[in-house]
Amino acid sequence: MSEFDRHWPVTVQGPRLLLRPLRRRDKAEWMHLRRSNDRWLAPWDATLPEGTGYPADFGQMVATQNRSARQGQCLPWVIALPSIHTRRAPIVGQLSVSSIVWGAARSGSIGYWVDAQHAGAGIAPEAVAMAVDHCFTAMGLHRIEINIRPENGASLRVVEKLGFRDEGVRKDYLHINGHWADHRSFALTAAEVPEGMLNQWLARTP
Repeated sequence: MSEFDRHWPVTVQGPRLLLRPLRRRDKAEWMHLRRSNDRWLAPWDATLPEGTGYPADFGQMVATQNRSARQGQCLPWVIALPSIHTRRAPIVGQLSVSSIVWGAARSGSIGYWVDAQHAGAGIAPEAVAMAVDHCFTAMGLHRIEINIRPENGASLRVVEKLGFRDEGVRKDYLHINGHWADHRSFALTAAEVPEGMLNQWLARTP
């Protein structure tokens, strides 16, 4: 039996944030958040060349994500922000580790978005750091990459703050907002953050 934990569902608790699975009962909250962020997210949203996006049925989307997660192919989390004033932890974004490959590669790719009203509050880098630590320490992955549109300044600042290596431009790498788009690829291996990425991030944050 592996020393690493690849089970799903799994929740990751940080000092400020919570990474947890998307649930069927999140439908109203998640849909409201996505609609209110349509303009904010549209330039960076992944699409499919055939012209379809998320399944029309929210429950089907959740079931599909959970099935893939149980097979060790992805980690589909929402980013929640617990409050000392309420028992609720509202959703403020989403982070997924996708394209997980085992065998000799042991790699995965992180994608994320954060509610426009919470942008600039350090949520994205903290969530990415939490996810990276889970992938490296709990799951035993070796390499994590993040692919970003060259025009997406906010996301470029996230990888810069966290110390990801720039591995160059990938031509027409992903279908974004209806078009094939170039991306800059950033990566890290577990050996490059021996003390943990979250610890490294918190040490830099006042």
